[in-house]
Amino acid sequence: MLRAMSRPGPRNSITDVPGITVGNAEDHGMVTGTTVVLVEGQVTAAVDVRGGAPGVREAAALAPAATMQQAHAISLSGGSAFGLDAAGGVMDWLRRRGTGIEIGPARVPIVPGAIIFDLLTGPGPEWETPPWWDLGVRAVEAAGQDFELGNAGAGMGATAGPIKGGLGTASATQDALIVGALAISNPVGGVTMPGSRHFWAWALEQNGEFGGLGAPETVGDVTEMPLSPSLANTTLVVVATNARLSWNGAMRLAIMAHDGFAQAIRPVHSPLDGDTVFVLATGEVELPDPIHSLAKLGFMAADCSARAITRGVYEAESLAGIAAWRDL
Repeated sequence: MLRAMSRPGPRNSITDVPGITVGNAEDHGMVTGTTVVLVEGQVTAAVDVRGGAPGVREAAALAPAATMQQAHAISLSGGSAFGLDAAGGVMDWLRRRGTGIEIGPARVPIVPGAIIFDLLTGPGPEWETPPWWDLGVRAVEAAGQDFELGNAGAGMGATAGPIKGGLGTASATQDALIVGALAISNPVGGVTMPGSRHFWAWALEQNGEFGGLGAPETVGDVTEMPLSPSLANTTLVVVATNARLSWNGAMRLAIMAHDGFAQAIRPVHSPLDGDTVFVLATGEVELPDPIHSLAKLGFMAADCSARAITRGVYEAESLAGIAAWRDL
């Protein structure tokens, strides 16, 4: 079976893909934060939005008829629509370092972004100056191969159904191919089975990465829907791969990665979520077979997405009166 043949990379992280680094920044008073996925060199990028309440920036730049279809970084942030400002901070940081599309004497970095709703996790939308531009700058400055999970970056104020959400990551390798996913787990739906600490995605777990509970002995009423109290949420995923993909291939990978949401969350892609997947393909490895290899890659991306979503909840800690999985 394909799943038995693939295994996590050395970090079990999106940064197992060469050229990908991640940075986090938090505002503990506001209980919010920003996560930046930074890329080295030119990559093919795509985005697929499935939730009914998305908050995205520069998604049109990754559309099929767009000119660029590439990105220099991806910004994920709390703050609801206010948090889209984080991408501006990332853009300015990149511009100052000579990164971006050259248009005459100007350089314009392409930084697509998306946000989660976390305004009710902390004290609410009361501030003198919105913090997210500065959080974007701080996050991209902190980018590296190793980064904190759980209540870090955009996972700071995240909730997953009725419990604490967070930032997670996972990777898979097979032959020369590498796939990594980073998730901000903030769904309206739940990631655990009703009346149980077992995760919906338990069967995909690698090396005890989210507790090693194994199969549940019993399953509660699966028609129960323990939802987030705010009923305003979003799960965000960035998938990176070292494969060489066209835009169509990157888009197919994003579509297949959304299957991982359904493996980890119930209900998912609701009218109250803004579920979004970004794909970054660095192009280092040619696919042996343009169709079958892409199918294999999509399989890996879906599993990595489900594992990253679940791991974000597993790694989170109780905060702001919201109980974490580990404290249930």
